[in-house]
Amino acid sequence: MRKLVSLSVLILLVVFAVNAQELKVNASKSELKWNGKKVTGEHHGKINLKEGVVTLKKDKVLSGKFVIDMNSITDEDLPAGEWNDKLIGHLKSDDFFGVQTYPEAVLVLSESTPFANGKANVKGNLTIKGITNPVEFETTKLDNTYSASITVDRSLYNVRYGSGKFFENLGDKTIYDNFTLDVKLVVE
Repeated sequence: MRKLVSLSVLILLVVFAVNAQELKVNASKSELKWNGKKVTGEHHGKINLKEGVVTLKKDKVLSGKFVIDMNSITDEDLPAGEWNDKLIGHLKSDDFFGVQTYPEAVLVLSESTPFANGKANVKGNLTIKGITNPVEFETTKLDNTYSASITVDRSLYNVRYGSGKFFENLGDKTIYDNFTLDVKLVVE
């Protein structure tokens, strides 16, 4: 009986492995763009993906894990120089992402709907500053590229600087809690 159960489990694993496909993300071809807004304007830039992998079965995302290099954050709306350096330094500080302590953010995908007309809804967990919260977003598939726009509430990750949820009377110094990550992942 024990051999029969072991054989059945082995067969199921083989069937799953044959039907599931694990794809590595090409980090150098992929792109993460961030955009944060405040009362008086906004800033945007890029951040590098360190590594990633996604597992697909038929036309559905089964799982995935993506590691983001928080030290790579850049700003593209300010010219190079003093103000750009100050903004990047502030974003890397403990006021925002504390990259010395938390050099990586991680997105782990846990499930999705099947792709229909190139689109699927994906659920997972995002970890920033050691704090994990659920996320849900729509992704679009075109050939070997997956795109998504993910809205993140920074206040859920203890990123409080300039947040109206934590500080009163900020006026025009208020920074909105939601920021977006526009993601383009190229898989191989």
